[in-house]
Amino acid sequence: MEKIVLAYSGGLDTTVMIKWLAEKYNAEIVTVTVNVGQQEDLKAVEDKALKLGVSRHYNIDATKEFVEDYVFPAIQANALYQEKYPLSTALARPLIAAKLVEVARKEKASAVAHGCTGKGNDQVRFEVSIRALAPELTVLAPVRKWGLTRDKEIEYAQKHGIPVILKEASYSIDQNLWGRSIESGPLEHLDTEPPEDAFSWTTSPEKAPDKPAYLTVKFEEGVPIALNGEELDGVTLIENLNRIAGAHGIGRIDHVEDRVVGLKSREVYECPAAACLLEAHRDLEKLVLTRHELMFKQYVDSQWSWLVYSGLWEDPLKKDLDAFIKTSQQRVSGSVKLKLFKGSVKTVARSSPFSLYDLRLATYDVKSTFDQSASEGFIEIWGLPTKVSSQLLAKLKSATKESEVSEDEK
Repeated sequence: MEKIVLAYSGGLDTTVMIKWLAEKYNAEIVTVTVNVGQQEDLKAVEDKALKLGVSRHYNIDATKEFVEDYVFPAIQANALYQEKYPLSTALARPLIAAKLVEVARKEKASAVAHGCTGKGNDQVRFEVSIRALAPELTVLAPVRKWGLTRDKEIEYAQKHGIPVILKEASYSIDQNLWGRSIESGPLEHLDTEPPEDAFSWTTSPEKAPDKPAYLTVKFEEGVPIALNGEELDGVTLIENLNRIAGAHGIGRIDHVEDRVVGLKSREVYECPAAACLLEAHRDLEKLVLTRHELMFKQYVDSQWSWLVYSGLWEDPLKKDLDAFIKTSQQRVSGSVKLKLFKGSVKTVARSSPFSLYDLRLATYDVKSTFDQSASEGFIEIWGLPTKVSSQLLAKLKSATKESEVSEDEK
């Protein structure tokens, strides 16, 4: 009998899929749930899968791995897709794909399955990673292949005695430690503000405390290691930041996004910890990296973010960029003080043993060690190409004008 490994969330799609796949392929079904901090009762999810007849269920706690191997590199890359989205869902998908492959090989399965639709990004992220890691496996996408709609799934569940809890779902939500993604329902109408009931992690900025909060993040080689002087593991640090920053209305994101498949969609996110850590990390980099490093890294960061968003975690270019980013982080150590106030987060102080800021050079005080007379020659050389170009253009313009006058006189 064929064996299929199914990425199982416990929702309607993948619950119906257990029976659907078993029936359609005469297959034994193994389910896998990967904990990346989605704050769900994973024991209940496991019990549900076993009651539906799966031969085995895997509950995999990957929160530590998610933070250290996926979130931390994203911080080092200042990862924002289209300068807005911190890649929360996108970062978790290649990790889940890797765990599916691990289980499939352990169980000697011939195929893996997921519950993604044909319109979203996740189908790309899962399938590209799975095929890169295990080209021998078949990837099944029942919702996409058979056009399964919510009505069809409910009808199938009722026909096969599959217990489903039907509730009015205003939104489609995915969450992990790095962020919460909210879409569909009222959010599909671009001309209206997201309703307050869409948010769960963040206080409305209008209702946030009237007094600002300050917190200090310490980094070591681009990785956050301490919060307000207390050294913490990555999972705890992010959990604490989500709670603290969320209470001040930090991390609400609302934008129109270009999906991999070519559609534009309105995406709403809650990413309190990400908003704080990315702000702090970018500021620290500006203190310790040279102008040339910063300019080039900005391009690298943008390409890294695009590759991850597009499901190309295993792409050779992504690994090449990883190498550059890792090297660039060797001096990104120090502390950044943030001010949180009614939905905004900004850096108000920073320090580093690798700081390129020299007060003796930068100060406007008379004690400055900077030789200002050197600027005269610098300006002459710096502006020489602009000066020569302007002179040439003026000469050409004058010659053209003289030519036009001569033509008129004829």
